[in-house]
Amino acid sequence: MKQIILSLIIAIGAMPLMAADYNITAYGAVSDTTRLSTDAVQRAIDECSKAGGGRVLVPTGSYKIGTIVLRSNVNLHLEHGATLYGSTRLEDYRPMKSDYVSLRTQTETIQLVYADDVDNVVIDGYGTIDGRGRAFAKLSWNDEGITRPHLLRFIRGRGITVKDVTLRNSGCWMQHYLACDRVRIDGIRVFNRNNYNNDALDLDGCHDVVVTGMLADSDDDAITLKSTSPRLCENITVTGCVVSSHCNAIKLGTETNGGFRNINISGICVKPSTDQSSQFFGLPRGISAISLEIVDGGVLENVIVSDITVEGTESPIFVRLANRARGYYDGQRIDHVGRIDGVHVSNVFVRGAGTTGCSVTGLPGHPVENVSLRDITICHPGGVAETPVPADEKEKEYPEATMWGTLPASGFFIRHARNVTLENVVVRTDTPDHRPEVVRVD
Repeated sequence: MKQIILSLIIAIGAMPLMAADYNITAYGAVSDTTRLSTDAVQRAIDECSKAGGGRVLVPTGSYKIGTIVLRSNVNLHLEHGATLYGSTRLEDYRPMKSDYVSLRTQTETIQLVYADDVDNVVIDGYGTIDGRGRAFAKLSWNDEGITRPHLLRFIRGRGITVKDVTLRNSGCWMQHYLACDRVRIDGIRVFNRNNYNNDALDLDGCHDVVVTGMLADSDDDAITLKSTSPRLCENITVTGCVVSSHCNAIKLGTETNGGFRNINISGICVKPSTDQSSQFFGLPRGISAISLEIVDGGVLENVIVSDITVEGTESPIFVRLANRARGYYDGQRIDHVGRIDGVHVSNVFVRGAGTTGCSVTGLPGHPVENVSLRDITICHPGGVAETPVPADEKEKEYPEATMWGTLPASGFFIRHARNVTLENVVVRTDTPDHRPEVVRVD
């Protein structure tokens, strides 16, 4: 008997202590979208973190908040039926400024949920965060995060998890992870087509990221990797997602100061949105399915995109090395062309594409190198007359798959490239197309 009791004591001592719950209603939050609960939610977060961590519980109900700031070791848990609604008044958002140097953080920015320099933060549960972003009018060209709030913004986070929640209606980008390490995004649902710059996901200079099972419907780019500082996006896996976008479903760019290395994107279904009631950017069925870009001096290497099924998009595949040379701080001079070396795109089936064609293009003296295109089928209406090779290199222009209009190839236009391999690439057209399937220049 003594031996059994001793064993039980040892077993109990080995069990982890359960972290406490901090219910936001205990701090004064009310389920009433006419009343602001920002302070109550923030008090729960602060007390939870101060105690060493735990779970900040958002129970079933509808709560209105302005900016809340997450702290280390805090799990923001939204119960089923719980919704955090963003205030529609700009004055309820706190301007935040990070000392992390980046093009996007030179001025104070506003967001609904914010965290900077934190460890071990979780947002989970089957509730919803709704930014009500349609309330914020676009006032200038670069007003995202200035007069239109992001919904989620993590800067320099380590050990960040966002799981199962529904994210809706941001004022601009839905979720921006800047210079974060060890990020896991799993099983979330994103609906973001109520304003300009409505991306679904932006990973910006992040390392060691896994994204799985995201369902996303966005007006602007869907799965988006950026590099708005010298820090590369590196060691990133995105898999098993279904996405819709009026712009680019999978995009590495446009901001590419650092670049991208060791990126694996697979098992993605790209489809048109079921809701075409509004369009701010792009085309009804999307601009591209896969856009891989370096235009600000960075590098793109060892990028694998595979097992992609696509319905629609005007120009399904776009690989672009150019020289926009935009710095990440005012006055910075980018004095070199970047590099694309090592792109592998395989097992892609596209139905209902536009007639523009696809492209892999560099610049004179700066070729795109080592590109493999394998087991790709593209179906489009055809019926296009012979089309000349574009005369303008458009070296400094914003990179977009439709930037030259109709391309000279019904399949792939390849210019300024070295060691490009096409294997089992098939172009099917409904009517005869008078362009060759592949056009190669330099």
